Amino acid sequence: MQKRYMDLFQKLVKAYYDGNFDEAVKEIIDTPGLDKEQAMKTISALCGVEVDLNDNFIYNLKKAITNYQVREQIVQKVGNCSMSCVDDETGKTKCQMICPFNAILKDPIKNTTYIDVDLCAGCGKCVDACDNGKLLDKIEFVPIMDLLKSGKPVVAAVAPAISGQWGPNVSMDQMRAAFVKAGFKDMFEVAFAADMLTIKEAVEFDHLVKKKDDMMITSCCCPMWVGMLKRVYADLVKYVSPSVSPMIAAARVLKKLNPEVKVVFVGPCIAKKAEAKDKDLVGEVDFVLTFQELKGIFDVLDINPEELPGVASIEYASRGGRLYARTGGVSIAISEAIEELYPEKYTFLKTLHVDGVKECKDVLTRAAAGEDLGANFIEGMGCVGGCVGGPKALVSKEEGKEAVDNFAYQSAVKIATHSGILDEVFARIGITSLEDFKHPEKIEIFEREFK
Repeated sequence: MQKRYMDLFQKLVKAYYDGNFDEAVKEIIDTPGLDKEQAMKTISALCGVEVDLNDNFIYNLKKAITNYQVREQIVQKVGNCSMSCVDDETGKTKCQMICPFNAILKDPIKNTTYIDVDLCAGCGKCVDACDNGKLLDKIEFVPIMDLLKSGKPVVAAVAPAISGQWGPNVSMDQMRAAFVKAGFKDMFEVAFAADMLTIKEAVEFDHLVKKKDDMMITSCCCPMWVGMLKRVYADLVKYVSPSVSPMIAAARVLKKLNPEVKVVFVGPCIAKKAEAKDKDLVGEVDFVLTFQELKGIFDVLDINPEELPGVASIEYASRGGRLYARTGGVSIAISEAIEELYPEKYTFLKTLHVDGVKECKDVLTRAAAGEDLGANFIEGMGCVGGCVGGPKALVSKEEGKEAVDNFAYQSAVKIATHSGILDEVFARIGITSLEDFKHPEKIEIFEREFK
């Protein structure tokens, strides 16, 4: 997030906590030299809501926060584009060139750009590409504050990429303590949900790949990868495992075990905000925050994880589940599970993993053309480096990968198939054998329908 937006966001969060929200909003709107309409659009986006821009803005803003409703459109324009970044060779702006779905179009009459909401997948690539700060993704923490005050149990479900984001010396126990101090009931590693999906995807591989020439495309993790398959490479959907992402699996399992719980996913990705609002997934995850947004919140609340004593938890996520955070990690985890569960199939397993929009598009184009990719299991992640390279990470993708690897390889549980805790949770949701993964009603909690 650009610094000016982070400063505004922190000001709004602090004002909401301190009880002088109205005064802070009015001060921002009345800032000399600032366009009032653009200011109101920005404030609305930073509060995660949509509000009519009129004289009753502050009243309507607070009402929208209290009566928060899921909105599909994540990325918004908060001002007219000056078109100053148009590339002479392509005639396209930076946001147009970066968009994987060609969802940003030119308005020839107004000489500016606009977002085609039917094409936009909410990946957020354009937000970082815009030097002028005219594009912004919605931030949902102000509605989350209302939820935290409600007394309902709210769990922070953290992406595996969280390792190392607050520095090499901050442990998961200290991160859990930080969330508790901020008002959350607990923190949950989404890597554990990744372990669940590792088992499911291994069973899926055994089912889909009968011979060496068969192909399986994993749908785990990356909503940008899924978006490309659904919107651009629809002919390949028949090869896609119908699994939900670890984020959705985590939310569903947590709510299955405790129907009262509310789930806030925290990760490095803007696209996760859009995934949570997909028509077939709405309501599974209640809110999504990015690491940058969380840091802004911790700063306002004067929470420094490194200074906290930590809240201990049993070791429950595996090495494989934690490796989902970086490119190739999904392939490693599922390969290890296939080797254990289906050794005869493992003999001809050939994995291929790609990262970054360009590489993802290249491999899917080749697959759609029927080219031999030399692999029968394909993993794709839209960000270079995988989730550790997400646009809202706090450290470089290299530092992120190193931290993820260090944490993963120190895990007491090495492979998902070795986890006794995983077996216990599976039993609590009605799965007691590998055969259960072949029954649609048993694994409905882990599946979605791709069309």
